[in-house]
Amino acid sequence: MKRHLGHLFALVLSAASAVAAEGLAFQDTAGKHLDVTAGGKPLVRYMYAYDPSSPTNLHTTYKPYLHVFDRAGKVITKGPGGQFTHHRGIFIGWSKISFNGKSFDRWHMKGGEQVHQKFLRQEAADGTATFTSLVHWNDDAKQEFIVEERTFTVRQQAGGTLIDFSAKLTAPRGDVKLDGDPEHAGIQFRPANEVDAKKTRYFYPKENADLKKDTDLPWIAETFVLDGAAHSVVHMSHPGNPTGTKWSAYRDYGRFGAFPVKEIKQGGSFTFRYQFFVADGELPEVAAIQKLYNDYAGTQAPTPKLTVFAASQPKPAPAKKPAEKKSN
Repeated sequence: MKRHLGHLFALVLSAASAVAAEGLAFQDTAGKHLDVTAGGKPLVRYMYAYDPSSPTNLHTTYKPYLHVFDRAGKVITKGPGGQFTHHRGIFIGWSKISFNGKSFDRWHMKGGEQVHQKFLRQEAADGTATFTSLVHWNDDAKQEFIVEERTFTVRQQAGGTLIDFSAKLTAPRGDVKLDGDPEHAGIQFRPANEVDAKKTRYFYPKENADLKKDTDLPWIAETFVLDGAAHSVVHMSHPGNPTGTKWSAYRDYGRFGAFPVKEIKQGGSFTFRYQFFVADGELPEVAAIQKLYNDYAGTQAPTPKLTVFAASQPKPAPAKKPAEKKSN
């Protein structure tokens, strides 16, 4: 009887361990980053450190962002350094923000930072992990002119990781206008610096899409290659986001995302909402992507035809002409 009970207990314990391994949990490295893990492996890592003690440390920590891992536990997104150091994982920013008669750049992070203050929420249950970071967007006097509540909800989906992103931006001290251009503003995904630039491809959910003119597309997808292995990302925009949104989704280094323009009145707020599906391997079938989007957006849109673009290189800066000598 004891042997039977012992065997039964072992089975129950084994089943409980399996459930725990499938669940999501938080692992915080205080002052540096917060991981969402599954079975002990990180799925995402929120980089929230802020260290202004030296120019180098400040450059490394001037904005919080989200790293994403593949199923083997390898980071597939970019941090500081490399091509365009300000491109980092899943990040948000605008290069031309109007406030109090001045223009601020919270894309390249010139003259100010986005600074994580504290976590407002951390919850993990039923295979879902949600956390909210309070972030101050500071002006040149180190005072917050935008207060952000940045929320990520992470869960495992068949074939990949599903990441809900929302950013509630509040303007406490005056009217704010978020502007820039598709290349230097918005909500973006940046794969690791080591992508094979010749193999990056983008997928637009529209027949004969114009990658520079079409607006308000519901989603854009990308496939990129790291160390010989393909990875795919679907970047989805919620219908409640500002209309007229343009997409930048054509660079060979893999940075792509949505560029909305929005004005927020003093004391008011607006919440931007997006979802990312990140998977190992090639892109899922378009019907599966559209279903994912319909579930997210609460729509019933039909499966679209795709336009596939090979990625382009950034245009080099034009050479400056030598100054002409003035004749006497």
